[in-house]
Formats: sequence, structure tokens, C-alpha cells
Amino acid sequence: MTDDRPDGVAIYVHWPYCARICPYCDFNVVKDRGWREEQAVLVRAILTDLEAQAALLGSRPLASIFFGGGTPSLMRPGDVAAIVEAARRLLPYERPVEITLEANPTDAEAAHFAALAEAGVNRLSLGVQSLEDRDLAFLGRNHSADEARRAIAVAGDAFDRLSIDLIYALPGQTVDRWRAALDEAVALGFEHVSPYQLTIEPTTAFGRAFARGALTPSDEDTAADLYEATQTTLEAAGFAAYEVSNHARGVAARSTHNLHVWRGGDYVGVGPGAHGRLTLGEGRTATVAHRRIADYIKGVASGSPWSESQTLDPREAAEERLLLGLRTTEGVPVSLLRTLGLDPDAPPVVALVEDGFLTLADGRLAATAKGRPVLDAVLKTLLT
Repeated sequence: MTDDRPDGVAIYVHWPYCARICPYCDFNVVKDRGWREEQAVLVRAILTDLEAQAALLGSRPLASIFFGGGTPSLMRPGDVAAIVEAARRLLPYERPVEITLEANPTDAEAAHFAALAEAGVNRLSLGVQSLEDRDLAFLGRNHSADEARRAIAVAGDAFDRLSIDLIYALPGQTVDRWRAALDEAVALGFEHVSPYQLTIEPTTAFGRAFARGALTPSDEDTAADLYEATQTTLEAAGFAAYEVSNHARGVAARSTHNLHVWRGGDYVGVGPGAHGRLTLGEGRTATVAHRRIADYIKGVASGSPWSESQTLDPREAAEERLLLGLRTTEGVPVSLLRTLGLDPDAPPVVALVEDGFLTLADGRLAATAKGRPVLDAVLKTLLT
């Protein structure tokens, strides 16, 4: 498959513990009950897993490190430092590497954030989700709007790069309220904003409430209006929507790690339930670690950390590359179409371009501002 995938390898570290399980969350998380020996054992397993997977890759440059979860800001800074040091030892790097950690406002103690920065974290992604108390209560968050603002101030003293996560399309949310929230996020100094539309997953508390008729989500028209307000408000403030749910003020503020993944780069996934994509001898391989903490620790000890491992055939790899790449404004190389049995003159490609959902320029295929909100339909047209 002809492509422009990056050469380096990114690392995703999944920390599964959370102080509270949010009703909308369907990630692989468990309730945090304070530091226990299990967490120390898990850190050792992550380090062992990282070393074993790095050995499979050879001498590949380190692209980025991302601590996600769960709530990795609950980690001890010394454990974060140990993982960062191992990554730097195992994979060569010539320039500073972006190291992102997701944090909750409730973990915003100046000494703790300073220690995380000392451990190597240079980009903090704050899961604020809302700057209104009524929305935070609905979302089951364990911080108030004022606590979020204080956390932002503390984070700004410790980290040069800050990103904020916000959730919109909440029941009863108006366009004016949402615009005000975005305006405040910009005024608070964030250079990167990730607004996510609330989705109701069947396995979550919200999903169960929806099934019994106790929760009514925003209708499609309102959600579309809120999405449009997101684009216009942030664009007016100098932010470019470089991906469906990610806006940055300047190229340097974009997430290096996420771009690496969207561009089809290899990444190692370590930690319970972590996903990875590795180019090995047999081809591009999709990996999924054991979800349960005990199973993951046991699997690493036995040399079998993955519950799933699948070598993607060329078409599967191309479809995944298309799915991820079209989420970004830069799109994918036109050469990718050949692996899918298409070319620029194929009827579905021509129709989508003529209807304004895709563009073909400078050897690249990209979704337009009109096409990105309906990307599922665009992909269905292309792939069927």
C-alpha cells in the first residue's frame, strides 16, 4: 500500500483508575480506592510490556507518549517518570518528544502538577468537560466550575501546552450557552480545544437511563446547530479545526500524538485494555491488551499481554487509514484509493467531490467542512 505513514513509534499508556466512574464513559476504567500494591505491580507490568514490545520493533524513533485512561493524573509522578525514562531508553529520539497526560481538575495541586512536569510531561489535557455547575452535575463530574478554573490556573504555571476537553449537546443546552463556554475556554488561555458531542453508549449509566426512557438526548437539529456554533466560534478566535473534534491555535499547538495515530503511524499500547498498531514481519498488526487488571498483569508475566492480535490485510489497513485520515483536514494520499479498488475517477469519488463532501487536490483526498460531520455516510459511500 503506497502511503505517507510516519516512521516513528508512539506510545499509549492506559491507566485504568478513576476517582469516579462518569455515567457517559465506556472506557476501560475501574474505581480508584487509593494507592495499593496492585498499582505498583501494574506499573512494573507496564514497564515489562513496554520493553517486550519495543524489542519487536527494532530501532524505531520515539514519536510521542500519551498517558490516557482512566485518570492518569492519579498516578504517582515517580511512576510516570519511570515509564518516560524507559521509553526514552528503549526507542531513540533526536528532538524533544511530546509527552501528554490527561488530568482531572480535582488532581490540580501545584506540587503534584510540578512533579508531573519534572517527570517529563510537557502537555496537559484537562478533562474539564463543562464550565457550568449544572452541566457538571448532570455529567457526574466530581469538580465544580470554580474548581476547574482554579485547576486551569495551576496547570498554566506548570505546563507550556494546555488542552481542554469539553462536552456539548447536553439535554437542554442552547447555542448561546455553548458559545459562552467556548468563549470562556479561549479567554482562559487554552491553545487547544477538544469539543466532543455527547454520545449515549448502551453499556453506560446514560445508556441504561436512555433505554428506560429516563434520559432524552439533544435532537439531531440541535446537535447540528451546536456543532456549527463550535466551528464558527473557535474559528473566529483563531483556532483551526484540524480534526473533527480538535481545534488548535497554530500548528505547534496540535496534538503530535493524535496526528501520528490519524496518519496511520505505529503505536505501542500498554496497560489494561490498551490498543496498539504495530508493523511487524507479517504486516500491520492490531493489538488489544487484556482488559482486567489482574489478567493484564498475569498476561505480561507469561509473555502474552494481548487478548487480541490480528494481522490486517492490505484492504483492512487501507480502510482504517481512510477512516482515520479523513477525520483530519489534511486527509490521505490519493494513492490509498488503489488499495481499495478505486481511483480519482471512480463514480463514488466523483459524486462526493461534486456534492462538496470531499476535495481532490495536490495528490490528496480530504473531507470538507461539509463532509466531516457526516463522515460515516461519506465512508459508506466510498467503501460500498
